[in-house]
Amino acid sequence: MISLPRARMDQLVKRFDMLEAQMAAGPDPEAYVKLASEYSDLQELVGKIRDLTKAEGELADLEAMLADKATDREMRDLAEADLPGVEAQIEELGQEIQILLLPKDSADEKNAILEIRAGTGGDEAALFAGDLFRMYERYAAAQGWRIEVASASEGEAGGYKEIIATVSGKGVFAKLKFESGVHRVQRVPATEGSGRIHTSAATVAVLPEAEEVDIDIKPDEIRIDTMRASGSGGQHVNTTDSAVRITHLPTGIMVVQAEKSQHQNRARAMQILRARLYDMQRSKADEERSESRKLQVGSGDRSERIRTYNFPQGRLTDHRINLTLYKLDRVMMGELDEVISALVSDHQSKLLANAGNDG
Repeated sequence: MISLPRARMDQLVKRFDMLEAQMAAGPDPEAYVKLASEYSDLQELVGKIRDLTKAEGELADLEAMLADKATDREMRDLAEADLPGVEAQIEELGQEIQILLLPKDSADEKNAILEIRAGTGGDEAALFAGDLFRMYERYAAAQGWRIEVASASEGEAGGYKEIIATVSGKGVFAKLKFESGVHRVQRVPATEGSGRIHTSAATVAVLPEAEEVDIDIKPDEIRIDTMRASGSGGQHVNTTDSAVRITHLPTGIMVVQAEKSQHQNRARAMQILRARLYDMQRSKADEERSESRKLQVGSGDRSERIRTYNFPQGRLTDHRINLTLYKLDRVMMGELDEVISALVSDHQSKLLANAGNDG
């Protein structure tokens, strides 16, 4: 039987009822938005708690009926038939409530900055970086998210030496945060005449998008340089005004944007700079909470090899959770749900185990 924090669950149900009453009382629009946001956050959990209370009441009635010697045979048979189903429902609800009570990552609902860089392997690494970007593009489309390229440096044979994009939508960071790390590919390059398998790699970084309220960048902490961007020839020369380079002086982090207009470049560069500083701040906090650090699957060492894509065998292996799937073609088409769900479940299991140790 799962041990649940009953007093905390009772408090949350009371809080939910209070929010409902306050919303019904007609507060001003700003207050209503805050109340509605908290109400929405609690809705699923409180629904499960109420379902559990109801199921436990049913179980008590069935057990009382079976304990009562006056219960006739027919009613006893019905009670015995219903008992396993109610017990299974209570067990399942208990597990779901446990997970919903786990501490939330404050960045989970944020949009994300996705950065993919070709690693070892030359042209083949750049082509693989392009394949990874298209995989995430398709996954984002299936989730109903919007993905927008912020900057891209193309490889000589195709793909990307580096590509940075913003991904916007519901729960983006919660799902993509486990993608940070080194992705390794094993395949025969199109240029390889002897059919020899090459190994190359690309690095993926997923950063939660930071609002100005998350990260305060003072004007005297940054240096902004504008440079003439090299146009791509013809009609595009006049539309590419200036590249913008922003340097954050305290950390030395540098962001360069050379797309679209100077104004757009500056806004985009500040957006990426904020995300990198926010990510650095979160990583530092994780390190300070060393126990929690072990649970941060998604924000571990970015030099760690997390996944191998073996094309000759059609195999994908995620090394963190020993997951192997033989449907690489479908994964590359954006079918990432099975991989991401397994990583989320593993993370939740570790959090639950840690909570058990703390208790």
